Amino acid sequence: MSEQISHGIEATNLADILERVLDKGIVIAGDIQIKLADVELLTIKIRLMIASVDKAKEMGIDWWETDSYLSSRAKKIEIEEDYVRARKMAKKPEKQLKFNTKQ
Repeated sequence: MSEQISHGIEATNLADILERVLDKGIVIAGDIQIKLADVELLTIKIRLMIASVDKAKEMGIDWWETDSYLSSRAKKIEIEEDYVRARKMAKKPEKQLKFNTKQ
């Protein structure tokens, strides 16, 4: 019986922690560098932010709204821009090629 009470308390604590993290946000940052004889061969910069969508928008982060793979509205805009670009290209006069032929 004590295991059930303990399990319930742990679940509540986890839920509280998750709610707090999503409400406030958390940033994890780190760098990995690989060097050989003081010559930098590779640098990997890791930046991870965990927050709710509302909190991210509040901070001015909304890249998922303009990513055509994640947003149908962004995909529609991308298709419309491609169409306009193709129409402009079609209206441009093609350069006439002149060939010199020796007879």
